Amino acid sequence: MLTEQQRRGLDWQKNGGMMPTIVQHVVSGEVLMMGYMNDDALHMTEETDQVTFYSRSKQRLWTKGESSGNVLNVVSLYPDCDNDTLLILVRSQYPTCHNGTSSCFHPAASDFGFLYQLEVLLRERKSADPYRSYTARLYASHTHKIAQKVGEEGLETALAAILPDREDIINEAADLVYHLIVLLQDKNLDFSQVIARLRDRHNHR
Repeated sequence: MLTEQQRRGLDWQKNGGMMPTIVQHVVSGEVLMMGYMNDDALHMTEETDQVTFYSRSKQRLWTKGESSGNVLNVVSLYPDCDNDTLLILVRSQYPTCHNGTSSCFHPAASDFGFLYQLEVLLRERKSADPYRSYTARLYASHTHKIAQKVGEEGLETALAAILPDREDIINEAADLVYHLIVLLQDKNLDFSQVIARLRDRHNHR
């Protein structure tokens, strides 16, 4: 959350006591929505770890998801360089928009945002009918079979790399990433943990 120094530095007067607030998914990087906070909304957000705005139409504090249950759980919160706008990083497994989409700016998801959406979809396929879903059949075949597929796709990607056809390596790399995500999900892991390990190694070089 904000440090005391950051809080004292916020410029509430610039926008008439309201702070434009951008909400972004901490894993996918997708911008989920934008709202306004006053000082009370900010305090409530920090106390509850759930995003709370000030509703200008209702003239009251409004916690996102208070009626739908689709709350936004706060991970971290940052002011911008002018101290007149806030960025909140959140975790959420629910649609953010009232239209049922993950973002109020749908379909403006980034490429890496799509990778996160794919990961969520593959996680859901764990409980799907193996006779109707290739992914569900992979999960049903157990870890060693999935690991074997990752090995096969890794070899095929390496072989494609020495050929002149760029489409081949794109196709094989896509197969490799897909099966790797399935393997991670099978072990109850996700790509964000891999990214965190890469970041940690980078920071220690």
